[in-house]
Amino acid sequence: MTPTPDARRAPRVRLAGTVLALVKLENGRHIRSRVHQLSFTGGLLGFEKPLDEGIKAEVMFHVGDCTVRCKAVMLFPMWATKGCLQPFEFTELDEQQRGKLEADLQKFLSSVPAGSASASQEEPSSAAGDPEPGPDTDGNAGFENPVA
Repeated sequence: MTPTPDARRAPRVRLAGTVLALVKLENGRHIRSRVHQLSFTGGLLGFEKPLDEGIKAEVMFHVGDCTVRCKAVMLFPMWATKGCLQPFEFTELDEQQRGKLEADLQKFLSSVPAGSASASQEEPSSAAGDPEPGPDTDGNAGFENPVA
């Protein structure tokens, strides 16, 4: 018997926008966002306006004991009640960082009772969550630009 596509998917944690993220585009522009769902393969970000599918960016956020700063590719966005939800996939998450993220996500999954809305292996709903990522007015969204 062949496993269903859902059987191979990474477990997801629904964060409902409680984790702030910074997305740095290739042109150097910074956009603030909120993480709505997260797995060790990618996640779902809330934006006021969608990014084009296929755009490469660096995603930065802190969850549990893990700070993630990783390259990602944006997938096809979905319109939500306010703004849009944009899935992304990590493209350069090293094994050490992946392991830390997976361990922190597993803590979330094990601390949530079975059947709760915070742990899921389902597709995200297009109306789920409220992105509310405030405008990017200062260009650096509260993060220092790294000096090269």
